[in-house]
Amino acid sequence: MQILQFRYTRNFNIKYKKWGHLFQGRYKAILCDKDSYFLELSAYIHLNPVRAGLIKEPHQYPWSSYRFYVREAKDRIVDGNFLLAQFSNKKATAKREYSRFVRSRISQGHRDDFYELMDQRFLGTEEFVDNIHRDLNERHSFFYDISIREIVSEVELVFNISKDLLYSNTRNRRGAFGRAVVGYLAKELANHPFKDTAAHFNRDPVVISKGIKGLEKRISEDETIITAINMLRESLTKNRKKYSFN
Repeated sequence: MQILQFRYTRNFNIKYKKWGHLFQGRYKAILCDKDSYFLELSAYIHLNPVRAGLIKEPHQYPWSSYRFYVREAKDRIVDGNFLLAQFSNKKATAKREYSRFVRSRISQGHRDDFYELMDQRFLGTEEFVDNIHRDLNERHSFFYDISIREIVSEVELVFNISKDLLYSNTRNRRGAFGRAVVGYLAKELANHPFKDTAAHFNRDPVVISKGIKGLEKRISEDETIITAINMLRESLTKNRKKYSFN
């Protein structure tokens, strides 16, 4: 979704000669406990237009995926198999039961508990969150077999920064920003030390390190940059060999 928003925003701005954010906030995904919240949350989301008074029935809202869950309409983006399987193994029965489930909650108002995230990422009981943290801590750390030069090529493409600028000895801000992105992803995805990135660009490791720290601050504040970074992560790791560190 972040990549979709980034590309749509970029193309919109190019077409209409605009600059900056198009959507109010960046796309956010959470990990939800299917046992205690998943079905209730799905119904709550599909009933948002009804609670807002935009329509009377959830299937009437044209921008909702609800109709793809309860009717015969198909969509390549929506995969309702997991949700519907919670009601029945028979698709027709599952659709009817889910429709009944959602309609039974039409009179339900705002639910504060759906907004009380733990660690800003998880929706579920304390036990659910504890189990997630335990699983994450027990996993090995994986890194990918990616060269710094490959990362440079992808950064050049996504951020439209020429290689001449990236390898230039001048203090151009665009070039410095691009080198910081390369160093950031080289460390995160391939475990390349900052000094290796600095050597690649014939730069002082302290300068590269400071640039990466500045980038990390911008990532926390700018949705366009974080979306582009996520797009780079996806393109660089797709079908890529990885190895683990214990």
